[in-house]
This record gives sequence, structure tokens and C-alpha cells, in this order.
Amino acid sequence: MSDKQEIRQMFNKVSGRYDFLNHFLSAGIDYCWRKKTIDRLAEIRPQRILDVATGTGDLAIAANRLHPKEITGIDISEGMVAVGIEKVRKKGLEKQIKLQVGDSENIQYEDNYFDAVTVAFGVRNFENLEKGLAEMLRVIRPGGLALILEFSQPQVFPVKQLYAFYFKYILPTLGNLISGDSSAYTYLHDSVSKFPFGKDFAAIMQKTGYQEIEIKPLTFGIATLYVGKKG
Repeated sequence: MSDKQEIRQMFNKVSGRYDFLNHFLSAGIDYCWRKKTIDRLAEIRPQRILDVATGTGDLAIAANRLHPKEITGIDISEGMVAVGIEKVRKKGLEKQIKLQVGDSENIQYEDNYFDAVTVAFGVRNFENLEKGLAEMLRVIRPGGLALILEFSQPQVFPVKQLYAFYFKYILPTLGNLISGDSSAYTYLHDSVSKFPFGKDFAAIMQKTGYQEIEIKPLTFGIATLYVGKKG
């Protein structure tokens, strides 16, 4: 199997427990991170938003408070999308939010269609990072924004050491106990530790064509919000 197929199967396996684990293992800080992302997005008053690697739709749902005309979420995991669709239905947001299976590296929308593209904790999973970023840029209108929320690695003592210990030992153990699948949370540690962050990731964005890139570390650098503009 390709990396993409393996990731899809992994997320399909944990989709039923993903939301609980996501909020529990982050101690609810993920809500704050998504709020900051949407607060930044509010500045351009987007009418069409695409949430890439939407998972169960948390960021797409959070974006609804901006009252855009259209919110679309895509993800390669059928299981995650199914959970997200049910969440949207229970909130009565079917008219505002559409979630569907889709590939971040082959986005099924025309050029310059969206005012903004968001992705939360998903670019780490792109099989080809630059291709995925380029596809996101392609579907953003000139002057529109990409907002990328992703784990990073804190550099300040003792947060750096505590974070590394938690991510390597505690998180996979708890993830396995609750979900019954240790591979997903071992993968989380491995993918975060290998992924470029801060200026290194911003350089990749710039190489791909994004302009006026902002880097906003969150919670001592545990996560980072990157903002890029399409010229």
C-alpha cells in the first residue's frame, strides 16, 4: 500500500473514537487553537471556505460562526467523513456545511474558487507535501488566504522535555487503551517529530507560491498557525 492508503486505513480504524481522543489527549486545548484559527480567518470575511483533511469536521463546524455562504470539507478517510456528516446533521448544519471524501493532492474544485482554505493537523499526513500545498493554493482566489494549523515542537525548557516525554510515551499508551489501536498514536509522535515547523515549514510554503507568510506559535510552540496569502 502507498503511504496515503495506509493513512486512510489508520484513520478509518480510529474514526469512531477520534473526537473523544482528540479532545481528551489535548486536554481541550485543541478548541482554543481552532478558535484562534477562525478568529484570524474572520478578518477577510470569507464566503467560500474549503477545509482540507477535515477529519470529522471540527474546524469546518467552527468556521460556521463566520456565516459564510459555503463551507466544504474533504478528507481521504471515509470513516472520518461519515462521523463528520453525522455531527453536522445533529447540529442542523447540512445546508451550510458539506463534507465529502476527497484527496488533498487532487482537489476536485476549479481554480480560484475559494476565499480561504484551512487545514488543521492534516498537512503532516500529505503524501506529497508540496503537491498538497500547491493544490490548496490553486483553488484559492487571488488575495485569499490559507490557514494551516499544525503540531510543532516547543523549544523552551521545560516544556520541550515534558512535551517530548508525553508525546513519545504517555499519548501512545492512552491512545491504545482507549482506541485499541496503538499504531495511530505511535504514528502521531513519529510524524510530528519528523515534520518541518516554524521557519522551515514557512520556507516550503514560500517555495510553493504563498506570500506574506505569518508564523504564530500557540501554547509554548506545541502547535503553530501558519497563514499564507495568494498573490
